[in-house]
Amino acid sequence: MAAISAKDVQELRKSTGVGMMDAKRALEENDGDVAKATVWLREKGLAGAAKRSDREAAQGAVAAVKDGQSAAIVQLRSETDFVAKAEEFLPLVEAIAAAVAKDGPSAVDGFSDQVDTLRTTLKENISVGEVVYLKAGEGEIIDTYQHNQAGRGVNATAVVIKGGDQELAHDIAVHIAFARPSYLRREDVPAEEVEAERATIEQISRNEGKPEASLPKIIEGRLNGWFKERVLLEQAYAKDEKQSISDLLKGAELVAYAQVLIG
Repeated sequence: MAAISAKDVQELRKSTGVGMMDAKRALEENDGDVAKATVWLREKGLAGAAKRSDREAAQGAVAAVKDGQSAAIVQLRSETDFVAKAEEFLPLVEAIAAAVAKDGPSAVDGFSDQVDTLRTTLKENISVGEVVYLKAGEGEIIDTYQHNQAGRGVNATAVVIKGGDQELAHDIAVHIAFARPSYLRREDVPAEEVEAERATIEQISRNEGKPEASLPKIIEGRLNGWFKERVLLEQAYAKDEKQSISDLLKGAELVAYAQVLIG
């Protein structure tokens, strides 16, 4: 039997979309002939995932896992929610998230063959999407929250705080899931985005016939409202809209946060 090179395996994987083990086996069964191995894979119903790779994968599932002072959120994408609820799908995204929480983002690389196999088995464009890794430092607390829908995670968050407790970290993680902030602090919002919104607000206010002398105050008021919708620290707390997230922290510091959604 001809020697099977890593280059041939990679070439076959690229052209057919199969996993490494399937590509290697196909080459072994066909004496290293790439063309014959491609036909063999087609006959076995294994090839074809490459064609699926161009199809939109807007569904899937997310998993949030905490491991000591680290946390991870991983998104595994699919084309349909039906596949996302398959018995092989959910354990994989959970396993990837657990590995990332333990060993960091590079742990994703160790699951490429399993993702390839799932793509072939379920006959959809399946891929790892967003991967988030947060690590709490000394004196900091980390927590996660995962909102499930129809048996799969669709909305996952993670937060790191300093100076508070686990309950506070969890409450903020839950708030983020439903409030969906875009930024942690006002100063994190890009200046060009702020100026574009300011210009829009000014034009709206002028179209409403607001007095010229009152425009600066009206614009600033409306811009503050815009910030409160997008900036986490300024958002009204989901469980008590009388206080903001900054009020809820009571002197604690919100160090970092992340959110990953499906759809």
